[in-house]
Amino acid sequence: MTIPMNSFLKNTLLLDAVVSGAAAVLMAAGASLLGPFLNLPVSLLFWAGIVLLPWVALLVVLSRRQSLSRMVLLDVVLVNVAWVLASIGIVAFGYVEPNMLGVAFVVAQALAVAFFAVLQYAALRQARPAMA
Repeated sequence: MTIPMNSFLKNTLLLDAVVSGAAAVLMAAGASLLGPFLNLPVSLLFWAGIVLLPWVALLVVLSRRQSLSRMVLLDVVLVNVAWVLASIGIVAFGYVEPNMLGVAFVVAQALAVAFFAVLQYAALRQARPAMA
């Protein structure tokens, strides 16, 4: 089932792309500076930034469509939820041991991603099926 693209959904996807793009550049290009400052592995920051680049491209492409599959939008929500869980999990389970600024960085970006997941889920819930 498809849903028509409305301005709320389009803007949510685009804002997610902009914020994710900024995070990608910050983490990939600034990993060598951020890593020691946050006490996070430089390679983790770099590769997290690199992984975001195709995500940003996908969000931009999706935002330009006239309609979206409900499953695709649900997938976007679930990927965002997975990012949040992974972000919190790597700290909570001791995979990394950031300093207080590092914890704040991880939590802040996880909260931003959670915010987008909530907005996108709200768009999914309010969407009406596209007319054939």
